[in-house]
Amino acid sequence: MNAMKQMLKKENIQIVDSCKNWEDSVHVAVQPLVDGGYVKPCYIDGIIENAHKFGPYFVLAPDLALLHARPEQGVIKKQLAVTVLRKGVEFKAGEPCRLLVTLAAEDPDSHIEVMRMLATMFADPAYIERVCNTTGVDEVYDLFVNPPSK
Repeated sequence: MNAMKQMLKKENIQIVDSCKNWEDSVHVAVQPLVDGGYVKPCYIDGIIENAHKFGPYFVLAPDLALLHARPEQGVIKKQLAVTVLRKGVEFKAGEPCRLLVTLAAEDPDSHIEVMRMLATMFADPAYIERVCNTTGVDEVYDLFVNPPSK
């Protein structure tokens, strides 16, 4: 089983029309991990507090945010969640993000292989666009666990 299949459960993928603001989008994006017992509710607060302190460090590319906080800020076990926002949210003025990937990592090393896979996928703006334009959860899941090869 590839590392992505181990780290991403289909029930942690959602397609949402819009959020009120970036803080609301963090609540929405992380909630599947809270509901599944992968993170404590305080993980949401940790991500928001870190963003207030350090800025939106998790915006990695146009249209893409990799939401995460430190393991001690509420991670129970490793997992990913994927949220597609039809109407993007601005973490930085004028730069809306439509793809929010939430990472819960228990330690610095166990998620390295998944991070390598994500880096390859997210290096391609066409891939990000394709995920943002998906029609359903099954399609998003398939794009993550079976990314198109170059």
